[in-house]
Amino acid sequence: MAVTLQQPTRARLVTPGERECTVPATLRYVASDPLALHIAFPAEASVDGSDVTWTFARQLLDQGLRVPAGTGDVHIWPCGRARTVVEFHSPYGLALVQFDRAVLERFLLRTYAVVAAGREEVGRELDRGLEQLLRGV
Repeated sequence: MAVTLQQPTRARLVTPGERECTVPATLRYVASDPLALHIAFPAEASVDGSDVTWTFARQLLDQGLRVPAGTGDVHIWPCGRARTVVEFHSPYGLALVQFDRAVLERFLLRTYAVVAAGREEVGRELDRGLEQLLRGV
């Protein structure tokens, strides 16, 4: 049985004109997919009115908490001492979302407690083994 971590949080969506709008978000990590992190936003926070989940490399968040990181659809960088910016690119445009750095750091540390960095393949094998053991195979 795969371990899943979920943590509700608040983020600040930076809107045109540099205004900020608080939006709910959920951070999620699933041990059966140990290289990935997920950030989910509810329908009211999206352009098209549907729930949106972004999936990206756990290592990207780790790097982005310290230095600007990312290519493609997700970029992450520190913003002062207290915030981290996550930039999402989609067919609808660009979204800049700020998170409290401490929240992201704590969540990332929790994921490493489940599957340590560099041990992602071992974690996947462990999950499969536990499933077989629990099923009596």
